[in-house]
Amino acid sequence: MIEVRSGCGAVRGQWTDGVAVFRGIPYALPPFGPRRFAAPVPIPRWDGVREALAFGPFMPQPGHPDDTGHLTLNIWSPAPGAARLPVLVWIHGGGYYEGGPDNPHQDGTVLARAGVVLVTLTYRVGVEGFAHLDGAPDNRGILDQLAALHWVRENITAFGGDPANVTLVGQSAGAGCIAALLAVPAARGLFRRAVPMSVPGTFFTPALAVRIATDIAARVGARATRAELSRFAPGALVAATGEVMARMPEYTGRWGRVALTPSPFSPVVDGEVLPRDPWQALAAGAAREVEILTGHTRDEYRLFAAAPGAATDELIDAAFHWFADHDRYRAAYPGASRAQLHETLHADWLFRMPTLHLADAAHAGGGAVWLYELCWSFRHDQGASHSLDVLILFGTLTDADARDHPAAIAGAAEQLPVLAQQLRDEWVRFARTGDPGWTRYDPEARATRIYGEAGVTGRYPEEPSRAIWREHRFGALTPPG
Repeated sequence: MIEVRSGCGAVRGQWTDGVAVFRGIPYALPPFGPRRFAAPVPIPRWDGVREALAFGPFMPQPGHPDDTGHLTLNIWSPAPGAARLPVLVWIHGGGYYEGGPDNPHQDGTVLARAGVVLVTLTYRVGVEGFAHLDGAPDNRGILDQLAALHWVRENITAFGGDPANVTLVGQSAGAGCIAALLAVPAARGLFRRAVPMSVPGTFFTPALAVRIATDIAARVGARATRAELSRFAPGALVAATGEVMARMPEYTGRWGRVALTPSPFSPVVDGEVLPRDPWQALAAGAAREVEILTGHTRDEYRLFAAAPGAATDELIDAAFHWFADHDRYRAAYPGASRAQLHETLHADWLFRMPTLHLADAAHAGGGAVWLYELCWSFRHDQGASHSLDVLILFGTLTDADARDHPAAIAGAAEQLPVLAQQLRDEWVRFARTGDPGWTRYDPEARATRIYGEAGVTGRYPEEPSRAIWREHRFGALTPPG
């Protein structure tokens, strides 16, 4: 066991594999009861020693519909006390509607051993965290993250971290949250660097957020207001969300293209918490003092496309109607099947091009930005899929995983340790110094770290997807009509 005395009070953690681990530390009061759908309230200092041996509860979501409790964080540190190590704050993904504290693939032991203090956190998701409700602030999940960052600044020194050297890291919806935080004025000074991985292209205008929340609330016979939805248990709203998500393509007439994506939630460009979308804000220099490392995987949509019923003729036609011109994709990828075109289109619109445009915007705003692409794979059926870079970063993809699966690629098990060490070393170097060790990105030279079998620095490809999306402007989505 190990005890640490922070500004909030003393906590008792435990040593595991040479790393001190503290689980379930509250950073804000429970966001339920009178605080439900409100901005988070910081946790007051406690007396005595708080046990920090078990992860806190999930926020309400599928599989945990009625979990309620504190907003909590977890810390992995190789050297609590006097050390001043770089701090990585991990923001989990999950479509803004799921994700939690005890994901075994986001265990911080390997990263902490690499010389950082890792912090992971829970934040409100789904209706509780991202639905637009009259009488409640928008972006409550983002406000939770801000509260956690304040806690880190005030307390992380006791755990061996440097509060002046905080790097945000997150993937998918977590990367969308980081993109939002780069544009949130209240986040200035709370972090020094950012690593958004696979940035989603979905941010909502209030008008679109109103329609989505209205349709979810209608499933329980209520209006989308704080007063009315507070009468329902969190599990009822999780169930209502599930009912809507099961038939999302039916909402294209009301929601537009977001109805063809995996999630009905995203940050809202509300003019208050989030004044502008990230691409506009970064291009205007909103976060030019923050060094950014961003990128994506090559086959971002492969896992989603493999789901049953994901590529029917009707859905393929709808996707090309709402996202991009079918003929341009057919000309750009003449050998691809309709299903493969559909997969490529979604990979481009949802993750690849929003990430590339974020890098372009950060450069235009005067910031320092580095770009990567993960092209390595260990399975023939998955390619370089969405979230694979997370498993490599955290070290939770094993040699056996890369060798023993029936679809395993020959030689992948031998390549994995080298690739993982390269990626982790370079990203920890970025967290420590602000430079991962390769050439900065700019829209002309397009220097890109290509993580593949050889692990080389290359050039982001000009064709074909980048050419199709070169003139597109990513921003807050509006409802049709």
